[in-house]
Amino acid sequence: MLVSVIGVGHVGLVTAACMADLGHDVVGFDVDGQKIELLRTGAVPFVEAGLAELVEAGVRAGRLEFTADVAEAVRAAEVVFICVGTPRRPDGAPNMSFVQSAAATVASHAQRPAVVAEKSTVPVQTGERIRQALRLQSQARGGGLVHDVVSNPEFLREGTAVADTLRPDRIVVGADSERGHAVMRALYAPLLARHDCPYVATDVRTAELIKHASNAFLATKISFINAVARICELAGANVHTIADAMGYDARIGRAFLNAGVGYGGSCFPKDVEAFIHIAQELGYDFGMLRETDRINREAKAWPVAQLRRLVWNLADKQIAVLGIAFKPGTDDVRDAPALDVIDALLAEGATVRLHDPVALDHVRERYPDAVFCDKAEDALRGAHAVVVCTEWDEYRAITPQRLAELLTYPVVVDARAVWDARALADAGLSVAVVGQPPLSPAGT
Repeated sequence: MLVSVIGVGHVGLVTAACMADLGHDVVGFDVDGQKIELLRTGAVPFVEAGLAELVEAGVRAGRLEFTADVAEAVRAAEVVFICVGTPRRPDGAPNMSFVQSAAATVASHAQRPAVVAEKSTVPVQTGERIRQALRLQSQARGGGLVHDVVSNPEFLREGTAVADTLRPDRIVVGADSERGHAVMRALYAPLLARHDCPYVATDVRTAELIKHASNAFLATKISFINAVARICELAGANVHTIADAMGYDARIGRAFLNAGVGYGGSCFPKDVEAFIHIAQELGYDFGMLRETDRINREAKAWPVAQLRRLVWNLADKQIAVLGIAFKPGTDDVRDAPALDVIDALLAEGATVRLHDPVALDHVRERYPDAVFCDKAEDALRGAHAVVVCTEWDEYRAITPQRLAELLTYPVVVDARAVWDARALADAGLSVAVVGQPPLSPAGT
């Protein structure tokens, strides 16, 4: 099939590359001309496992093209994916102007009836808005083309987005027309021939809500275990053992029960706020999600509170921050909890020494006074304390003994449970590990 993807950020580029891998002819459009030139070479502008290889293969095979000319992108497309951003407004509502613009663009340049698929995370009833934008622009153009609108939400995890697309847990398609459903089934037929998974066919509004409900539930699960972590720290229990035991229950599951410094990234914070706002506009106060958001903000503040307890005054102290990306396997720093930690440290007069395997370049302009370190040991050497904000495997390889050798003060705040708390204390370190009681050096 002829497929167009409007917006080749994280979701759009993965969608385009995977659709080409399934055998479709794909054109990716973006307003960023530099990004388009990079993609034409087969390279990708961000870290995502397996994506560069998939893009290179698609470009080489001639099934994947990129353009900054939107007319070229959508002119002959049978399916057009809208993968543009929906950033937060100050009141928490998503900004839908890019989605509206994308819909109007399709109606302005399409030369055949297309199926316009929402891939961006959008509020319920956006499908009707897109349909209206398509109709108005088509009428203004003087054309008689009628386009079908479907909702086809993505459920990608950064770091495993390619695998999540090619081997999904489920495919959700919401359409209000037989043609919309028929075209999308044909689009996904090659994938379903490779990989057996549920295909959920529903109406547009239900599909739109499935995405927000899924992300909000996962965020709530994270906030729940972070609240339990606070209780464990006070009671002298271990939240990680509790999470393991809970996870054996098939009704609960272990995924997203990792206590830490809160959720971040481009989806959960934005989608939780958006769902609260959507519910409010519909006349329902989603109090549970308000509490989810509050607990998440509390989790982001936990590391600095522990530093104040262990180091006392942070002014003029050197603090090593290990990990800036919001999760391992990606260089994405959007709403990363580490940024809240760094901001708070700087506000108290500390000097931050930063390390991340892939994300440093994304924060150099934001933190011109920080010390950027190419190696984790360089960040640790001479620091008065270390905070771990992202659980990269290379940090696990640093032994407690080596930490004790490198740090000026023997203080470790482990917000991701990278190290064994008892081993740290036995090495002479004062320890705060999320979800566990504080430990002092052995013998003190």
